[in-house]
Amino acid sequence: MKFILSKLLYILLILIALLGVVNSPVALLLGFLFTLIFGNPFLKQSQKAIHLLLKIAVVGLGFGMFIKETFETSKEGLGLTFYSIILTVSIGLILTKLLKLDLKLGHLITSGTSICGGSAIAAISPVIKADGKTISLALGIVFLLNSIALFVFPAIGHWFNLSQDQFGLWCAIAIHDTSSVVGAAMGFGDEALRIATTVKLSRTLWIVPLSIFSMFLFKTKNEKIKIPYFIGLFILAIVINSYGVLPIAITGDIVFISKRLLVVTLFLVGSTISIKDLKQTGVKPIALAISLWIFISVFSLVYICS
Repeated sequence: MKFILSKLLYILLILIALLGVVNSPVALLLGFLFTLIFGNPFLKQSQKAIHLLLKIAVVGLGFGMFIKETFETSKEGLGLTFYSIILTVSIGLILTKLLKLDLKLGHLITSGTSICGGSAIAAISPVIKADGKTISLALGIVFLLNSIALFVFPAIGHWFNLSQDQFGLWCAIAIHDTSSVVGAAMGFGDEALRIATTVKLSRTLWIVPLSIFSMFLFKTKNEKIKIPYFIGLFILAIVINSYGVLPIAITGDIVFISKRLLVVTLFLVGSTISIKDLKQTGVKPIALAISLWIFISVFSLVYICS
């Protein structure tokens, strides 16, 4: 009976998130608290849904953007993206050795921090032949920091009086996972959301060179590199919107629904965070992740504000 009730309550909370009753941070917190109290009755389904819904929502946001603005935004964030990735990966490799961490775990945490969280970890894992436990630990740590960022970054942004342009760029660089980037930026403003989404997705393309670097680092061969193909659909959506292929009323509705789907996605993310898994992780991997996160956050904020 209790299991049935937990399923019904879980579905009810998803509907609440979908209807826009709660914002992104609250949705994530509700997901986490629900799992902490009741456990996740749809764990496997939730993990699959996160990746699918996030891709659909991000593509949907493309219907609210224009080619010229998107190109200018991507160009603006290119230098910061390049420097932050190179420095974060380099520092990650050094700290992994200093902390005497498992090289594969350290590399996955570094990859997730430097580029795009869970997507980078999922792409790099088969390239370096990481086992399931290593992947789970890396994902758990990155998701935890993403959750904290969703609450902390908007507060810091307001404290430093960042403009929407500055905050959107900072989110895209310093927050790991796309879901949390978009969630944090969405509460700051539409312009911050547009910039954060554009820069983050262009940053995601760096998975390809990082995968090639990982092949050389771990001396693996003939492994498939996962390219985030949904970015192509995101660009197509921008083109459709830029040339007025669809009426404004329809594209506006698509963007509206996409924002609601992002709130649902963050609820699902919160519901998949496991305290048990995090306890088994140990101090050193978390220390590595926090150190890299602080570096990339401070470095990018100073770069943006200078």
